[in-house]
Amino acid sequence: MGSSGRPSRGHPAPRLASIPNVTEPVVTLDHARVELGGNLVLGGVDLHVAAGEVVAVMGGNGVGKSTLLRGLAGLQRLDDGLLDVLGGGPPRDDAAFWGDVVLVADEPGWYPGLTVREHLELAHAVHGTACQSADTMLDAFDLRERADVAPPNLSTGQRQRLSLAMALIRPSRLLLLDEPERGLDADFRLRLAAVLAGYAAAGGTVVMATHDARLAEAAGARLVVLSDGKAVSK
Repeated sequence: MGSSGRPSRGHPAPRLASIPNVTEPVVTLDHARVELGGNLVLGGVDLHVAAGEVVAVMGGNGVGKSTLLRGLAGLQRLDDGLLDVLGGGPPRDDAAFWGDVVLVADEPGWYPGLTVREHLELAHAVHGTACQSADTMLDAFDLRERADVAPPNLSTGQRQRLSLAMALIRPSRLLLLDEPERGLDADFRLRLAAVLAGYAAAGGTVVMATHDARLAEAAGARLVVLSDGKAVSK
């Protein structure tokens, strides 16, 4: 998209596979409580997210946004509360769970010696023919001119775009994003918003922690504000 919010020519969004509707909520979080180092981070957070919804979790630094996302991914244990993801109970560290759920948080460890294109081709090979092509993702995430470069030699914004491309190249049902706007310029943030809205329109669900209200609005997100360990929908 350009700065006006209209799609930019020459940068088509990836066509995302439709995801079957499910009757149960994708995320059910009731009275979630987490302490870290003796400090209360989440103090009874409730969050219910439906299929096809984009939810933007906002709030100042240190209010627990990343902790909340890690909890939804099963990477942070809850000290108390109920969590159900995709109707299967608490998150599981197994192939079935990670086949449906994608987390983009800290920058991943890149494979030594592989180029940008080869990373995308590897993801395609691992996840099968339902994936987008590497060429589609290179165009959608503005990486074609850097396709033959190793990821460590990219700029911060380019590496973030590659992380997002790796997440969206394959089918999934739940996309968890921790500050996906990190390193992206204003124009590409709006393009990302269109991609996320398209993912939700195809039946996927997005929960993202963000500081960018414009990104959240452009993606059609429901706002949830974390403050004092609680979550308030706006």
